[in-house]
Amino acid sequence: MSAVDKKAGEEADLQAKSAPIDVAVGILMRPNGDVLLGQRPEGKPYAGYWEFPGGKVESGEAILAALKREFVEELGLEVLSAEPWCGVEHIYPHAHVRLHFYISREWRGEPQGLEGQAFAWQGAVGVTPLLPATIPLIEWLDQLRYA
Repeated sequence: MSAVDKKAGEEADLQAKSAPIDVAVGILMRPNGDVLLGQRPEGKPYAGYWEFPGGKVESGEAILAALKREFVEELGLEVLSAEPWCGVEHIYPHAHVRLHFYISREWRGEPQGLEGQAFAWQGAVGVTPLLPATIPLIEWLDQLRYA
């Protein structure tokens, strides 16, 4: 491979990494303000870090539909309703993500770690480490929960 081909390949890799990946993220909120956090399972980037559950939006899929699908697949929960809350972009070393956050106060079922992940209901968030994109959201969420 020539130096020109290598440079072109590196630029293509950089461009692919910089194109944001849409991710649907759900914040399940109990009446007392507690929210559900999940721990990233082994084999995924940032394994062991805590985050709000969710996952990638498939091509042509609506964000809310992706959220509902991910909650069934990951936690065995049926989201009955959810309202858009905020959007955040974050660049990790492995990916550029565009996070679409929804708050749900209505769901059916109890969370199960279907991908082997731990999860925890949190009031004042005490689990660590938190996924970097999650950290600023905790403060915003506290303003909403305890206003």
